[in-house]
Parts: sequence; structure tokens; C-alpha cells
Amino acid sequence: METECIREQMEFQQLGRRAAIGRFDGGRISSDAGGLLLREVESRFHILKRLAKDCFRDYRDKDRIEHTVQSLILQRVYGIALGYEDLNDHDSIRHDVVMGVLSEKPDPSGRDRVREQDQGKAIAGRSTLNRLELTPEDANEKSRYKKIVADGGKIDELMVTVFIESYESAPSEVVLDVDATDDPLYGNQEGKYFHGYYAEYCYLPLYIFSGEHLLCARLRQANEDPASGVCEELVRIVKKLREAWPAVRIIVRGDSGFCRDEIMKYCEQNRQLDYVLGLAKNSRLIKAIDPEMAEAQEIHQSTQKSARVFKDFHYRTRKSWSCERRVVGKAEYLAKGEIPALSLARSAARRRMPGRCTRISTVPAGIWKIVSKNSNWVCLPTELPRHGCAPIN
Repeated sequence: METECIREQMEFQQLGRRAAIGRFDGGRISSDAGGLLLREVESRFHILKRLAKDCFRDYRDKDRIEHTVQSLILQRVYGIALGYEDLNDHDSIRHDVVMGVLSEKPDPSGRDRVREQDQGKAIAGRSTLNRLELTPEDANEKSRYKKIVADGGKIDELMVTVFIESYESAPSEVVLDVDATDDPLYGNQEGKYFHGYYAEYCYLPLYIFSGEHLLCARLRQANEDPASGVCEELVRIVKKLREAWPAVRIIVRGDSGFCRDEIMKYCEQNRQLDYVLGLAKNSRLIKAIDPEMAEAQEIHQSTQKSARVFKDFHYRTRKSWSCERRVVGKAEYLAKGEIPALSLARSAARRRMPGRCTRISTVPAGIWKIVSKNSNWVCLPTELPRHGCAPIN
């Protein structure tokens, strides 16, 4: 049913010499025109088209469908980007001509639809999209409803491939940021658990980024360890990067939730694969930098400015680590008191002896800048190079 519009124009108080007029005969209007910019990006890189073509198998009868896998993928991804992440939203925007354009429909107005009840609705409804997302991996042409099968392995591979293709030439270094965050739940979804840190029921998805590029997104339950599955994902991603760039240096970066022996051992056993990981504080670590903290306090009291003193040393946990590793600690003293912090890092370079420093000069600037993104304590195995450095902000 069409809205009854006021056809007459309304005149408001002028702005200088300009007339202010309100009219209601705009015709088809959309609030989603910003999606056309995303369409321009897609027309250049064809990421979504490659996703649809290479990563999905369609067992439907092509003579009996109106929505191709490509149009469904375009509709779903653009919909999420425009704020329509709920499938129910798509039933209310099916008449939007811009969504028809984004989904590459021959007639974005939907007047060419077969069934009369669908005419004027160019894009798919929630039920069709639901079948796209919930088709099991073992579905085939004999399945009754759900016949569009996603190949998870190929989707993972495409994400890394797109990242590699973004470089004109091989970079000298790639930083892989590993992180987990909360995905809040409000119903009785399968696998729902309460997470103490986030104080809510949620999932705990794993993400691996390099700069602005997403290389991995894995949905996980909140009762899992933050580092669960990380090593497997790193093996897959590093292998793909090495095939394209054999000599590139790769740094794995994460907070203390990823300071696990399995991850560190994997990096230590591979050439040009380093790590910078946060390290949780404990009484042994804090005691190890007591002299540095006292020195930082003395500097603060004499200068009335924040003071930092760094120390690197060898450390091994009593049970969880398989070997001794190198830690860099930062003893910082501010007006509000002392702030001890630690991180753990590894660089595939020659072995150096640890020592205490009142400046950052014994810690490479590149390494410490990477560290400062996550934590102020650093653990390094015994192989951290010493070269040029800069102050830490």
C-alpha cells in the first residue's frame, strides 16, 4: 500500500534571498545511497564476486531460481555494511531500488519478478538468505531446501590471497595481530556461555589482522581459552604468506591471553617468524624489577615527571613453558604511583646477554614500538638484536 503523500509544497521562512520549500513528491527515495561507493570498490577488486564464484557450490536448478549465489552474497554483505545485519531487516528493504542495484539485479525495481506477489521486490527475502547461511556442508542436489554449500577452506584462502594481492611487491615485514573479542548474545543461542571478563553472555570470536586487512575470523564459544585454535590458524596463514613471499619477516603480536607455549614454540621453530606477546604480571616478575622501580621512583621525585626504567632478563614459568625466554620489563613511576608492566618477544637473530637499562637503548625501537601496542612488559627468548632505537610515547 502506497503512502498518501501531500502533493502540495510547503513554504517556510526564507533564508536571506533563498526560499525554503518542503515538497513530498520525491518519488522513490533511498537512505542507502552510500552503498554505491562500496559497489565502486567491488567493481575494481571483485572480492565478493570471487567469493561467490570460488567459495560456494550451488546445487539448485538454475531454471527455477531468481536469485543467483552472487546476488545473494552481494545483498548479504552490502546489507551488513549498511546496518542490516539481521535477516529480518531484508524483508523491509526488498523494495529499495538501491539494494537492487547493489545486488546487480537486471531490473533493480523488481518489476520483472515471476510471481505477482514478488513484483516490486528485487532482492531476496529472509527465508532465502537463511537457506544460504544455514546449508550444511554435506548438502547436495538431493537436499530438499538448503542447497548452497559454503567451502570454509576456500573462504579462508581467499582472505589471505586478497591481502597478498594488495601489495605490488613483497614487503620486508608483516605483522599479524591476533585478538579475541566479545560477540554479545541476547537469546538462547547454541553455545551460549557467560564470560567473566566481559560480564555478559557472548561468543568469543578469534580475529587475525594485518593492518586493516582481515586474514582470519573464527567464531568460538566463550568458554574456550583465548588462544584456542590460534596455532592452527597461524600455520595456515604463514604457509600461504611464505609461498608468495619466501623471505618476508613475520611478527605475531598479541596480548597476554596469547602467551602460550604452543604458539611461542611454533614461532621459535620457524625461520623469520617472530612474536611479541603480552605477559601477565606475577610476584616473581615484579620482584625482578624492584631495583628498576626504585630507580624510576627516585627519578620521578627529583624531576616531578613520569619516569621509566627498562630491564630485560631471562625467565621461565615453573610448569607451563618448555624453555627459558627473555622478558623485557618496564618500571614506570607516575604521580599516581608505580606501574610495573611486562611483555614477551622473540626475534630470530643472534643471542645477546640480558642487562638492565635506564633508556630504551638496549631494546630495538622497532620491537618496542610493536610491544607498546599491547603491553609494556616484553618477553623475548634469548635472541633479540640490539640496534637503533627511539623513545616510547
